[in-house]
Amino acid sequence: MHEVSFEMALAKIQAKDPRYHREAYLFVREALDHTQKAIAKNPRSRIRHVSGQELLEGIRAFALQQFGPMAKSVLAEWGICRCEDFGEIVFNMVEVGWLAKTNKDSRADFENGYDFDAAFRKPFLPKSKQSIPAPHANPARTPKGNR
Repeated sequence: MHEVSFEMALAKIQAKDPRYHREAYLFVREALDHTQKAIAKNPRSRIRHVSGQELLEGIRAFALQQFGPMAKSVLAEWGICRCEDFGEIVFNMVEVGWLAKTNKDSRADFENGYDFDAAFRKPFLPKSKQSIPAPHANPARTPKGNR
């Protein structure tokens, strides 16, 4: 893999796919570094390739550390609303040579990773509300008589 500057890579990515804010790409890159360092803290591990599922968990932990209760809002501001968005960002970076992948890596690795409310809001709820399951109905679609 040859070295590609962040600005050059980002210009290529956003010309092709403008869905995500530039900060989203920088955040995912920093989250990858954070994840690799966390894995390397294990005495039996060293810095190595990170799977999609490992990266999702690392992104979650890094977002909570960096943004606390605002993590979900910050990610949404950057265009990230589900785990699949992280996969799109990663593979956009792979396509311009900013990240590498193995033959086993795919966008599907990021599908159905976690629910954003459970991952980014639940840790900040009072303990008494953390065990209550979130309602599945969209309040905007609930008939007025049932509100």
